[in-house]
Amino acid sequence: MASHHRGCGHLVPAATVLLAFILTPLSAGDHLGHFCGNSGNFTASSTYQVNIRLLNATLPKNASSSRNLFATGTIGTLPDIVYALALCRGDTSGANCSECVATAFQDAQQLCPYNRDATVFYDPCALRFSNQNFLSSTDDGGNALILMSTRNASAPAKVFDAAVGALINATADYAAANSSRRFGTGEEEFGNLDKINPKIYGLAQCTPDMAPADCRACLQGIIAMMPNYFSGVSGGRVIRLRCNYRYEQYPFFNGTSLLQLPEPSPDLAPSPAPANMTPLPARGGSKSNAAARILAITLPIVGAILASVVIFLCLWTKKSKPVRKASVSYPTNPEDIESIESLFLDLSTLRAATDNFDERNKLGEGGFGIVYKGILPGDEEVAVKRLSQSSRQGIEELKNELVLVAKLQHKNLVRLVGVCLEEHEKLLVYEYMANKSLDTILFDPDRSCQLDWGTRFRIVNGIARGLQYLHEDSLLKIIHRDLKASNVLLDSEFIPKISDFGLARLFASDQSQDVTNRVVGTYGYISPEYAMRGAYSIKSDVFSFGVLILEIVTGRRNNVSYDSEQSIDLLSLVWEHWTMGTILEIMDLSMICHSPGDQMLKCMHIGLLCVQENPADRPLMSLVTVMLCSSTVSLQAPSRPAFCTVKSGANDSDTHTEQYRGNSQSTSRSPMSPNEVSITELEPR
Repeated sequence: MASHHRGCGHLVPAATVLLAFILTPLSAGDHLGHFCGNSGNFTASSTYQVNIRLLNATLPKNASSSRNLFATGTIGTLPDIVYALALCRGDTSGANCSECVATAFQDAQQLCPYNRDATVFYDPCALRFSNQNFLSSTDDGGNALILMSTRNASAPAKVFDAAVGALINATADYAAANSSRRFGTGEEEFGNLDKINPKIYGLAQCTPDMAPADCRACLQGIIAMMPNYFSGVSGGRVIRLRCNYRYEQYPFFNGTSLLQLPEPSPDLAPSPAPANMTPLPARGGSKSNAAARILAITLPIVGAILASVVIFLCLWTKKSKPVRKASVSYPTNPEDIESIESLFLDLSTLRAATDNFDERNKLGEGGFGIVYKGILPGDEEVAVKRLSQSSRQGIEELKNELVLVAKLQHKNLVRLVGVCLEEHEKLLVYEYMANKSLDTILFDPDRSCQLDWGTRFRIVNGIARGLQYLHEDSLLKIIHRDLKASNVLLDSEFIPKISDFGLARLFASDQSQDVTNRVVGTYGYISPEYAMRGAYSIKSDVFSFGVLILEIVTGRRNNVSYDSEQSIDLLSLVWEHWTMGTILEIMDLSMICHSPGDQMLKCMHIGLLCVQENPADRPLMSLVTVMLCSSTVSLQAPSRPAFCTVKSGANDSDTHTEQYRGNSQSTSRSPMSPNEVSITELEPR
């Protein structure tokens, strides 16, 4: 049970607790955190639960229809009286507000099961219900949720912190005193101090029932936390039920800023002379005046000459660094260049880190080149991906991976540490993953026992959360297109991280799918609509995830090897046992004896839901994460898997082609990767 809680991210603090998360761009419905109270429990179908359901029927509508996107409610009598409060972010639409509050009611009962007091935070809304009358006072001295970015600001910390402090305080003043909604947004020019991120954006909000002084006092209490947690950090936020603030170096709120601050000036002026000093009297009369005139003429000339020398030296030094030349020859979008530029590492640094790419440090080798283990200054272990001149990962795939991974920050996505494009080298530097890729352990009979059920369940959860971030929670909407066991890396604690974004595609926020004539990916993981028609969407990744779940639970690959006794593919095998009621027979024998069978069965059920033929029938990843973590959500019956793979009669097992059979006629498309080899293969580390 403990491992289940870790996998699902349950956070049950006591009293006032700080919760530190990785702060990433978020979308509606994403759960940030929650607090479970200690005022007792209720039972299923009790009067208290009925009262919660009655509030759930009215409060979302009341909040969304209110001009202030705020509502409170009370229902019932002691001892089953329920008090509730819902607040939506001031720039949220009424429909999103209603949906978020309704979701919060459902999730709160799952995250704090049968608890009479629960508080849940989302990006667009917050909700609390309790048997304690917390509505009688607007004093918010309760629990605080603290979230922070993993990136540091590129400007000096002292200057950046001062600019953020000025922006947040000004935005808090606006929210408290100048808005009846107790909501404010602001932006501050920062271009002269940070060319990469020329602005800072801020937001502050209180519940609208607070007086201006109370709102400002509430905000001041959480703003005071800033120096302790956010010094030099590029983004952060503190959330309490009745007040919150957030700042970022990118626009994260809807609409234009309500407040605009000018560029701050760094304190670069020389210190003034002490007040007790007085200028010395001039001596020498006309001689002094003549000397002064000579100095007045010569000093500007000398200064101009020195300035010219300095400018020449700077230009010469800049020109002598080929890394800067290389940086403009890759992505052409200025924003993309800026997001990558801060990650550049010197070739000399990487040579030293890898002992000049010594063979003893080689972690793996593939069509792209070689991966080496390295140690950067500060003893940071990294994996250096050295692309060969003949690498199948071309410039376009390299640009994809650079731009996408540099912008993505999530604990279940591999972190890009740096890049080097110097002296014809193309080097990508990632965080080092001690346990290499999932397939090297899962499909190894001698090592698979390292993955007990608790570890496997956490891996499934982690992959699901990483995909949910890519599809729904980041500012970018990204389709990975090559999710498979070898592209899931495991750190020293077996935390999974999705890697290899060379084939990923970026969608607009309102775009749902696309069609391509160039179908790429890996056999056994490609969805039928993508394989047969070139149509891909987030549901294509959901299909790949479903295959991956089934592989993790059974310990079997989803492929047909011509030199093995396996006659059918994994999806067909699982479906056959599912319909016969013998599904436990194909689960990995190394963990069945000491594992919760119902949890394993649920994972198989979810896997089958993900590999259904109709993309519309496959669940969103946000629903998958809820299904994995909840013991109360009922799962619909899955339909037959999308397609089966059969041998085409080719003799060469390394280059054979698979035929995809669904309701439509089987077809094959080209080009496609050989089985278990994708165009941007990442060798196990």
